[in-house]
Amino acid sequence: MEPRLLYSLAADAILVVHAAFVLFVVLGLALTLVGKGRAWRWVRHPGFRLAHLVAIGIVVLQAWLGALCPLTAWEMALREKAGDVMYTGSFIAYWLHELLYYQAPAWVFTVVYTLFAGLVILSWFWVRPRSFRRKGRRDAR
Repeated sequence: MEPRLLYSLAADAILVVHAAFVLFVVLGLALTLVGKGRAWRWVRHPGFRLAHLVAIGIVVLQAWLGALCPLTAWEMALREKAGDVMYTGSFIAYWLHELLYYQAPAWVFTVVYTLFAGLVILSWFWVRPRSFRRKGRRDAR
């Protein structure tokens, strides 16, 4: 297989992982809030809740530091090696790019990410996760 094609496919794969990360962060909060009302036990799983909190924490930290997401940097480097013009390649790359990367000043993203993280933190207290120590017990909340 031609190296340029391999670089392009790798960039597409990273874009898919990036989109999955974004979906995890956004849908994680939505499903946690819906799950409280529907009494879904899994939304109180401490591993899920901690992973969700850490995920949005990383996003907010990057935004406050003005750092580029490592997934974005890696994908862009691979696209450059493939000789791709940004996001004119495959169908997957084009549409995921349209969904993930929209234009706004950097401060807008920092504010939105920070507010979203605040909601995730509030959900931690409103929809309390089970303790890591209490295995097998039912959560009555």
